[in-house]
Amino acid sequence: MAGVGPAATPQIILAFDFGTRRIGVASGDTLTRTARALTTLDCPSGPPWAAIGKLIAEYRPAQLVVGLPYNMDGTATLLTEASRSFARELHVRHALAVALVDERLSSREAEAQLRDARAQGLKRRRLTHADVDMAAAKILLERWFQEPAAAEPLT
Repeated sequence: MAGVGPAATPQIILAFDFGTRRIGVASGDTLTRTARALTTLDCPSGPPWAAIGKLIAEYRPAQLVVGLPYNMDGTATLLTEASRSFARELHVRHALAVALVDERLSSREAEAQLRDARAQGLKRRRLTHADVDMAAAKILLERWFQEPAAAEPLT
C-alpha cells in the first residue's frame, strides 16, 4: 500500500462509493490521513468513465479505494460483484492500485454525520442522496486510513 508509512512521501487517494444510480467520490492524503467529500457522479447508464477520468487526471492519486457492500452477516449483496467489477475496471483503465473496503453501515454513518452538521447549523440545505453518497465515500477513505491492511485485495 503506497504512502502509508511514516517515512513515505505523502500521496493523494481517491475513494468511490459505487452505486448503480450515483457514485460518491472523496479525496484524502496519506500525510494528514484525512478525507473530504468531493462530488457525486450520476450513473444514468453505467459508470461515467469520462468524469472519473477527469477526476483522476486532476487529483493524480497514487491509489484508489472502492467500497465493497456486504450484508450485516458478511454475505454478498446484489451490488457486491458489481462493485468488484467497477474496481477492476478502474484498475484496468487507470493502472492504479485499488483497495476494496468493507462499506457496511457507511451510508448510515454518513447520514448521521450530515444530520448532525445540519442540526448544528453547519449545513443549511436539506440532505440529498448525493450528499450521503459523497459522505459515505469520505467514510470509506477514513476507514482505509485507519486500517489499510484490512482492505481486501483486488482479484
